[in-house]
Amino acid sequence: MSENIKEKAILLSACLQKDSYEQKLKSLDELERLADTAGIEVVGKFIQNRKGLNRTFYLGKGFLKEIVENNEDFDLLIFDNELLPSQGRNISKEFKVETIDRTEVILDIFHKHAQTYEAKLQIKLAELKYQLPRLKKLWSHLDRERGSSNSAGGGASRGMGEKQIEVDKRKIRFEIYKIGNLINKIVKQKDTQSKQREKIKRICLIGYTNAGKSTLFNYLTDADVLVEDKLFATLDSTVRSFNFEKGKEVVLSDTVGFIANLPHNLVASFQATLTEVKEADLLLQVVDISDDSYEKQIKDVNIVLKEIKAENITQLIVFNKIDQAELNIEIIDKLKTFYPRSVFISAKSGVGIDKMIEDMDEIVNISKHYRFFIPHSDQKAVNFFYKIGNVISKEFDENGIKLHVEMNKEDLYGYEKYIVE
Repeated sequence: MSENIKEKAILLSACLQKDSYEQKLKSLDELERLADTAGIEVVGKFIQNRKGLNRTFYLGKGFLKEIVENNEDFDLLIFDNELLPSQGRNISKEFKVETIDRTEVILDIFHKHAQTYEAKLQIKLAELKYQLPRLKKLWSHLDRERGSSNSAGGGASRGMGEKQIEVDKRKIRFEIYKIGNLINKIVKQKDTQSKQREKIKRICLIGYTNAGKSTLFNYLTDADVLVEDKLFATLDSTVRSFNFEKGKEVVLSDTVGFIANLPHNLVASFQATLTEVKEADLLLQVVDISDDSYEKQIKDVNIVLKEIKAENITQLIVFNKIDQAELNIEIIDKLKTFYPRSVFISAKSGVGIDKMIEDMDEIVNISKHYRFFIPHSDQKAVNFFYKIGNVISKEFDENGIKLHVEMNKEDLYGYEKYIVE
């Protein structure tokens, strides 16, 4: 959509007695950023305090009527929650205005940003699952015409519109089945690739959308991943190799950002992409420390990790954007108490990244001391230990070479036969 002809929207939310009004305001601010990413201009934001939700209109009918009548220059209403299919239809019909919810905005962003075949398949699957219960009776005019022409017949019959909806539902269910099979094939391919690189440690960057994952990924790997100040700028997983000291190689992955109230269908549909997360040896949870909501964002990310059964994977909390935050020793000490396995960095300037890499190395590369005796005929093994480990001492005798090496057990790669201690 052109910048000059942006749709204009009013954002709406409900604050129940158990809710925090301040958190609802922040959630609406986030929805505004989502709308901006989707190319929609926000012209108003409203919250209604309620004891319970209205089953017909989600919010109060009078509240909605007042907003629609007092605001003329807007094209649609966006609710900061997932509406029931009937609620969306009721609001659109009653107030003659297009009505969507947070999930539709997120799906629209994902649809526009998907680049690879894999991402496009996953988005399509999520869209179809969302559309299925929301099929509108586009063919209801056939029922009205048929009803008026057969009014004298008196016999009850199923309408053409109802039949058409059933046909459409069958088509969507078949598409869901077909795309699901294609995604399962991708998951199996990734599983095969994963087994082939079993010995290589895997580290995955995760975090709230726009926390700075792609900036950090680019810094570590010299990749050219898109970095943009918009939510969900990255959708496709990007994988690169990364070397610690002594050539200890790991696979580093950048993944799609998480967000509060991420639609369940979207999480389920992205199983192929999230395989990288589930199979990681270490998760780097990148956190925007300059955002006042960073603690809630950590919780929201952990909710998604639990949903995909990755909550038990070791995490290193990476507090990013320290150059934009007002931090002092007391705040850092407090955070260290709550998050003992954490580091403080600026992915943009590189501050603190050396310490982060040291911590990453210490977590994934648990080293042990080995003593090897290698025959003179296998100089290749000697070169290997110098490349992959830290050689502490070296002695020669007439039969071979004695090496004392600090290295990881996983890096032995068939050289166990030379271990003497």
